[in-house]
Amino acid sequence: MAVKSNTVGARIQAAQIIEQVKEGRYSPVYLLMGDEPYYPDLVCRTILDKCIDPSLKDFNETVRYGADVTAEQIVTAAREFPMMAERRLVVVKDAQLCKDIESVSVYLESPLESTVLVLLMRGSAADKRRSLYKLCQKQGTVMESAPLRDYEVPSWIQQHFQDRGLHISPDAAALFAEYAGVELSRIVAETEKLLKNLPQGETAVNVSDIERNIGISREYSVFELTKELSFRNAPRALLIAGRLGGAAKFKMPAAVSALYTHFNRILRYSALLAKTPCPTQEQKSSALAGVNPYFYREYDAAVRNYPLAKSLEAISLLCEYDYLGKGGDGGSAGPDELFVELISKLLIL
Repeated sequence: MAVKSNTVGARIQAAQIIEQVKEGRYSPVYLLMGDEPYYPDLVCRTILDKCIDPSLKDFNETVRYGADVTAEQIVTAAREFPMMAERRLVVVKDAQLCKDIESVSVYLESPLESTVLVLLMRGSAADKRRSLYKLCQKQGTVMESAPLRDYEVPSWIQQHFQDRGLHISPDAAALFAEYAGVELSRIVAETEKLLKNLPQGETAVNVSDIERNIGISREYSVFELTKELSFRNAPRALLIAGRLGGAAKFKMPAAVSALYTHFNRILRYSALLAKTPCPTQEQKSSALAGVNPYFYREYDAAVRNYPLAKSLEAISLLCEYDYLGKGGDGGSAGPDELFVELISKLLIL
């Protein structure tokens, strides 16, 4: 089965595998891997839940951890025949910690049809140049899940809510993303907490729900700061920067990274408009990758305030302050002072 190396592809492939598992259709081997463990874990849990009847698990299910098992033991377990059951399940969690995991290739050259072997590599991946990966790809199913990029998180949150039969507004998704970060398992956990506090039967989530149930305020968030910068609203931008910089959990590199993503989009959009004054919706969507059309009006204002040359200056400034915020030669200024100084300079470009 083809490998999907990005998170969107992993979501689609995970759904396909789970549907097949629920229908009782299994591959002889699954290699589930990637730096983002949410989908590999989800598929592994589903196989563990569905593959073997609970009354027969003691005889037909083996779950081991890579650090505690050898390749020979994995192969021996996989070559056993099921007892009073259609199939046998062997799961190796954290398989990357098995020192001689490549030697499992001996079994993969001719795997038993009656065994389902799952190799779960959380936060890691098999070497695609070597035989283990190639044989897993040839004989079974390989799924690789990459981490989300910052700008992809709001769209992922909206899709996750949609899969749950819910709707979250674009600005609420952006605020939620700022709080939850890029780790999918945390986003899912925070979503469950949020849903427990929604009124029964409510299917729409807005900014006030995020503020009330998650404890983050849009008024003083990086999400709101980028908006005020786009419109060059200096008083509000400086007020938000001061509040953010003075917060106990403030992290200068993370804040600068969010601003870099924002100004990089402005730069790409400015470059597009310089070549194509009236871009198509498809061209605009490509330049503003990861931006919900709901926010296009903001970027229309941003490119007027930060045309191509000023966008480049902004990017250069952010690179400079990223260095300072990570311990560079910032003198005696603290992160809060550096952040306000950065915002001040962005506003006067």
